[in-house]
Amino acid sequence: MADLQDEIKSEIAGNTILVYGKGTKDAPRCGFTLETIQFFNAFGYPFEVVDVLENMPKRQALSELTDWQTLPKVFINGQFYGDTDILGPMAQNGELAKLLETAFEGKGVTPTIQLR
Repeated sequence: MADLQDEIKSEIAGNTILVYGKGTKDAPRCGFTLETIQFFNAFGYPFEVVDVLENMPKRQALSELTDWQTLPKVFINGQFYGDTDILGPMAQNGELAKLLETAFEGKGVTPTIQLR
């Protein structure tokens, strides 16, 4: 379990925005993960999605680490934020845009809005 905790901490540290979900960015395997991917695509910052659907020990370790049972689990700049139920209102009141701006400050990243 300690190895899993170290792996999770390394993944979180290595990504400014990290989503633990069901499936991948290109092939989400649940509606909530898809919703979260679309949510972050709208902001235009790079983010990573880690599929934990097939990895029950990792899912359990994440639940213990965050005290949050459901997926997806979103980390921004190393901080756990829950899912879009939490992030949606933050986006509406402008708090999330400021948080992302600060998180990417000095990293040479300019948000790119994806047009469909």
